[in-house]
Amino acid sequence: MILRRDIFQAIADPTRRSILILLASQSITAGAIADQFDAARSTVSKHIQILTECDLIESNQRGREIYYQIKMDKVKEIDVWLDQLKRVWDERFNNLDKYLEKIQQNKL
Repeated sequence: MILRRDIFQAIADPTRRSILILLASQSITAGAIADQFDAARSTVSKHIQILTECDLIESNQRGREIYYQIKMDKVKEIDVWLDQLKRVWDERFNNLDKYLEKIQQNKL
């Protein structure tokens, strides 16, 4: 059975979100990422694997080291989705405001 992962599965975990924040400012090795967490290196490695499978990060080998970096184009997909959700909720809150104003006017 092949597991299919998506970017929302990846960001559901707080450790993976923290890894993305680390990688937002710099390209670093798996060891440097693991040093930032109180977890076994194998656990952090699994998080990195999931982020890679979801295409949120990519690896580049430099000499003997593998450096990971964030893929901003994939992160933008999250931003687009959040923007759509925000527009829906803004519209709902605007409708609620209008309804409450109407109720207030009817009371007076």
